[in-house]
Amino acid sequence: MKLVGRQKEKGELRVCMEDDRSHFLAIYGRRRVGKTYLIRQYFNNRFDFYVTGLAHGDTTSQLTNFYMAINQHFQDENDAVPKTWLASFNLLIQNLEITNTKKKIIFIDELPWMDTPRSKFLMGLEYFWNSWASARNDILLIGCGSAASWMINKLINNKGGLYNRVTRRIRLSPFTLSEVEQFLVAKKYKIDRYQIIQLYMALGGIPYYLELIDTKLSVAQNLQNLFFDQNALLHNEYEILFKSLFDNSDTHKQIVKALTSKKTGLPRNEILKHLSISDGGGVSRALSELILSDFIREYKKFGYKKRESIYQLTDPFTLFHHRFTNDYNEESNYWINQINTPAIFTWQGNAFEIVCLLHVPSIKKAMGISGVQTSTSTWWGEGAQIDLIIDRKDQIINLVEIKFSLDDYTITKEYDHKLRKKLSIFKDQSKTKKSLWMTMLTTYGLKENKYAGNVQQVLTMDDLFN
Repeated sequence: MKLVGRQKEKGELRVCMEDDRSHFLAIYGRRRVGKTYLIRQYFNNRFDFYVTGLAHGDTTSQLTNFYMAINQHFQDENDAVPKTWLASFNLLIQNLEITNTKKKIIFIDELPWMDTPRSKFLMGLEYFWNSWASARNDILLIGCGSAASWMINKLINNKGGLYNRVTRRIRLSPFTLSEVEQFLVAKKYKIDRYQIIQLYMALGGIPYYLELIDTKLSVAQNLQNLFFDQNALLHNEYEILFKSLFDNSDTHKQIVKALTSKKTGLPRNEILKHLSISDGGGVSRALSELILSDFIREYKKFGYKKRESIYQLTDPFTLFHHRFTNDYNEESNYWINQINTPAIFTWQGNAFEIVCLLHVPSIKKAMGISGVQTSTSTWWGEGAQIDLIIDRKDQIINLVEIKFSLDDYTITKEYDHKLRKKLSIFKDQSKTKKSLWMTMLTTYGLKENKYAGNVQQVLTMDDLFN
């Protein structure tokens, strides 16, 4: 399948290729998000040197693998496998010196796996970049890895010889709804946008998960097949995912589990009450890594200070796992039998809110305020809650109510009263002098009645695909 979407990332790669200086590009993101696929497809698998680390390989295996890659690319006549990373990178330099390509592309995939204990891999990488590549103008070194802990703390935020040496970085996030739609069209899976959103609410925008879809099955049948059937391909994915991404992943999993207890999220002090570890740098690091890996977001409750940040789970796949696959009794057609149950309706409402939070730029575009400076948050107080607040520099605040519905949403007399009360409580507590615009974001819009006119702006799911 051809490369879908990723326009911003392709622009980054184009800059690296066209620039008249060398670049050290770090690309990171969660497992299965398509990092290797992006690089391979963009460069059509044409690299001056390519190697990928070995999962669970020891130092000897990693060095041998690296040497075999050198032999494959350059037919190097050296008989002995270098015993150190310093010697290995020096051998790579010797072979690249006689390469005639205008821009030499070196792609080292799964860097974290190569950094085995006491192997001094980083010393070799530092030598390669600092003593040779950075002094030239024809090198593009691409370092890639799924282990977020390593990529962030040991490479991008390196405090030693590689400090501030990464010249460009790509944090590859899951597909947007628009990119998922393009992906499914290329896959020839014929479903409408309502069904695409249902799929997104379970799988998120992870290309690998989407690739597993059987185009002959409905969305419900696919979810049953992927998560709940015997030997389902994604049933154990959550555990594998966290172990592959993070060192000491138990802390990360405890944080995520804590955040499932409240859909608007929790402040740090509340998260700590759920953890079996004491407060310390480990928690701060785990929160940062979860944010950078697109599992959670950090935001301020409207009107509160920065130090009172809220952390909220925003990964659809993780939410789906905790709601359904973490604890269920195996039975035939488990998921299909769940359709139209209260548990499904509750999950859909929460998951659709998350999908909307992940597409704020599309929401702003639909509102016609892409160029307006804004801040986004959530608010709750006195029994009232507002799903999404868009605080605008032009003296307007959009209070966005998000509703997932199978049809046009109807504002009843009771719900109209609830909206008015909510607006009144917010205005009273926030003390804002800005104009408040009630905005509805629903799947199909609003059914016309005398109450619909009290809403200043109506958005639909189609606006999320912008």
